[in-house]
Amino acid sequence: PRKAIVRRVQSRPDAGAAEEVTMGEDRGMDAKALSELLEGVRQGEISPDDAVTALRRLPFADLGFAKVDHHRTLRQGLAETVFAPGKSPEQCAAIVAELLAQPGSSPVLLSRASADQVAAALAGSDDGHVIEAGGGDSTNARLHTVVWRPAAERRERVAVVTSGTADLPVADECAATLAAHGLRPLRITDVGVAGLHRILDAAEELAAVDAIVVVAGMEGALASVVGGLSSAPVVAVPTSVGYGSSLDGITALLGMLASCASGLTVVGIDNGFGAAIAIIRMLNARVSERSDV
Repeated sequence: PRKAIVRRVQSRPDAGAAEEVTMGEDRGMDAKALSELLEGVRQGEISPDDAVTALRRLPFADLGFAKVDHHRTLRQGLAETVFAPGKSPEQCAAIVAELLAQPGSSPVLLSRASADQVAAALAGSDDGHVIEAGGGDSTNARLHTVVWRPAAERRERVAVVTSGTADLPVADECAATLAAHGLRPLRITDVGVAGLHRILDAAEELAAVDAIVVVAGMEGALASVVGGLSSAPVVAVPTSVGYGSSLDGITALLGMLASCASGLTVVGIDNGFGAAIAIIRMLNARVSERSDV
């Protein structure tokens, strides 16, 4: 039987190392890892005491400054994403390393990271892929997304539609999050309602996808137009782009919430990440329904 071993861990940068009992290697809390653990007990390869030790760690890992949620994949079908703002570079790196230390296939994301946070995270886990917002504009560092362990490509089709070029940083964050979870989005850019013929030219593409994200500032009207052109679920993202009375995205937000395109889903201002996760949850529910039939 596999025996429990002791490894030394450092719970936080300012703390000394502490001893922690693990079962050979840490196990991520997803369905596959849990099944393997239970099967190991059944086969006599893992002792019940060792299994209990492993299970104590599975729900979360306490780093002192953060409790890393290893149970989230099992509960939600999506691993925890590291939200970088407000965290030190060392904290970002430690949380990413903890997530990656767990066996499994769930993507690991560092969201809205600065250059220093990106550098620290990559120093400890150098196989991450950095997606820069705004087509590589380094001044938009708050929107940089780093992806480790991207998921295998899925068959569902998702479109990310952008009203104007100024909305691209938010759309890029959305597209990066979708891609990390195996969805390679169709990008349709600069098709705002000031030139309505542009979005109408994409009507066939919109009719062929399984879900759509619309990213728009100003008055946010593009979301209603797209919602009227396609039967696919539409998630609308208001952005803070616009002139004075756009009120840093509030006008677009209220316009989307008041849309006459029934069933439009609206997330917060500039929340490209949230829109992507909403789409992934919708598509995961469809997959679950098909597997139950």
